[in-house]
Amino acid sequence: MRRILHMKGDVMCTVLLLVLFCLLLYARHEFPSSPSGPQLPPCKPQSRLKSPQSKSKSKGKSKSRRRNAVPTKAAGNPLPTMPPFDFAGYMREKDNRNFKLLIDQPEKCHIGGSGSNAAPYMLIAVKSIAADFDKRQVVRRTWGKEGHFENGVSIRTVFLLGVPKNHTALPLWDRLLAYESHTFKDILLWDFEDTFFNLTLKETHFLNWVNSSCPHVKFIFKGDADVYVNVENILEMLRGQEPDGDLFVGDIIINAKPIRRRTSKYYVPEFLYGGGLYPNYAGGGGFVMSGHTARRLSSACQQVELFPIDDVFLGMCLQLIGIKPSRHQGFRTFGIPRPSAAPHLQTFDPCFYRELMVVHSLRVPQIWLMWNLLHDPKLSCHNRTSQSSWPFKWRGNDSL
Repeated sequence: MRRILHMKGDVMCTVLLLVLFCLLLYARHEFPSSPSGPQLPPCKPQSRLKSPQSKSKSKGKSKSRRRNAVPTKAAGNPLPTMPPFDFAGYMREKDNRNFKLLIDQPEKCHIGGSGSNAAPYMLIAVKSIAADFDKRQVVRRTWGKEGHFENGVSIRTVFLLGVPKNHTALPLWDRLLAYESHTFKDILLWDFEDTFFNLTLKETHFLNWVNSSCPHVKFIFKGDADVYVNVENILEMLRGQEPDGDLFVGDIIINAKPIRRRTSKYYVPEFLYGGGLYPNYAGGGGFVMSGHTARRLSSACQQVELFPIDDVFLGMCLQLIGIKPSRHQGFRTFGIPRPSAAPHLQTFDPCFYRELMVVHSLRVPQIWLMWNLLHDPKLSCHNRTSQSSWPFKWRGNDSL
């Protein structure tokens, strides 16, 4: 009997412990733990209030370090900052430099029609991507408008594109470009991915196209779609220049160092370029070259090893053939900095833009507005620069 009572007592203790355990689970489910207890991290980043002590401690940390922080596997084992580009893959594929031309404009440089040898005086080539239809449209209707200017000067325009890397970002992109090419006859599309580091391929393929489809063009302006170009000033600058001589003019960057900071868009590791300085090169926002120079560059760029930054790569090609690019103050490929001594200066002024060649980093409405302001017959500017032949006259301008 005593043994039976002992077993019943064990059973009752077990049941009681199970009941207490169930009550504890129920309490944790219905009443979350207090803030002082351990908490799970939120699913999405949330702003957290810091005590004055923690705020003062973190004040000395740079904003860039916080902005460039990467997720970690564990608190004491941070992952290294990875470059935004697969340079190892680039090195494996860099010798693949011949891609098919998917959309061509074989008659673009035949001014007199099919079979004519009459080439345009100036060819405008604009780097673009498939999704930027609005930027191409504003260029077509403003500074990139095709036609004939004074003294029989003819201008033709092409847009340089590759295949979008993300096809879902622009559904039916190929149909868009096919319709666009049929309507405007100014699209050149190659079968390589249109990425930042493939702009070098866009450079080499365009030069090859000039050499084969537009060999008699006299001058070429090449730039981005987000620039404003004062074509009249460029034509004035070119007046009297021989198209059969070497000419390369732009915003020339001198003694630039390779960027070794991994978080930079322009990061280049030492195994890819071990030199301390880049050769002189033009800012890619826009530059002018003669047809003769373009044909020489087409050959030179086939001999230079591909480099992922197209501006620097073209500087390497210029260095190979011994051409020193000329700097001109009218090319503002880094935009117009607001002077610290006059922070309220209105730099978006048609009278100011009237004296420039190329201004970078403008939005579509700004390009449209500036073109219309500059072509308004009611525009009146004081101290207007007089018409002049080469070199283009600037106050304190560097000689070309």
